[in-house]
Amino acid sequence: MPTTTAEATRQRKTDNRPTTPAEIVREYGPFEGAVNVNGVTHDGSRVWVALGARLDAIDPHSGKTVHTLPRAGDAGTAFDGKHLYQIAESRIDKIDPATGQVLASIPAPGNGNDSGLAWAEGSLWVGQYRDRRIHQIDPETGAVKRTIESNRFVTGVTWVEGELWHGTWEGDESELRRIHPESGAVLERLTLPEGVGVSGLESDGADLFWCGGGGSGKLRAVRRPRAATRAAA
Repeated sequence: MPTTTAEATRQRKTDNRPTTPAEIVREYGPFEGAVNVNGVTHDGSRVWVALGARLDAIDPHSGKTVHTLPRAGDAGTAFDGKHLYQIAESRIDKIDPATGQVLASIPAPGNGNDSGLAWAEGSLWVGQYRDRRIHQIDPETGAVKRTIESNRFVTGVTWVEGELWHGTWEGDESELRRIHPESGAVLERLTLPEGVGVSGLESDGADLFWCGGGGSGKLRAVRRPRAATRAAA
């Protein structure tokens, strides 16, 4: 679809935001038998990664897999404090993290073209890669409550301390972007090294972002800038 004049102007304005190199703290993987790292979430102590045919829980200190669920994970993963949510083809499964039982399923808004997934404010937030959108949806029905437009492809999505972040990945370039939760305007950009992709994205609620590495088969921990750091810069 051709880019409109208004959209092109918005892209120029937002892309002029200064960038900061992302600080990669640690890398994990590749994981045995897995080709891609798709969705990523954090349950307060472990990092969950969607590896296509299974979900693995990783101990972030040792890097070891401590639990595995044989559930399909094609894209984003989320945790609501009790249950996992996983995009699988054109649906989102609600999963018991202890047993792997699927407790319920709702339609994904992109009907199979979905990317990131996050939980915040009692809602699921679903990224749509090529549509450059993030949807807030009802976790019980899948109904779309509202939509936020982005000016770049959207991969992973996460909320932390009232901030909305999403990953981008176009060619060999990837960023983590903090955007305005109403307008979608870009507020901050963290640039990954050339060739390092970002698929899934999740915060640990503190100092780290967890980033899926797509076809690299890796999981990466990236330092999250805090408000005090921004003020001092």
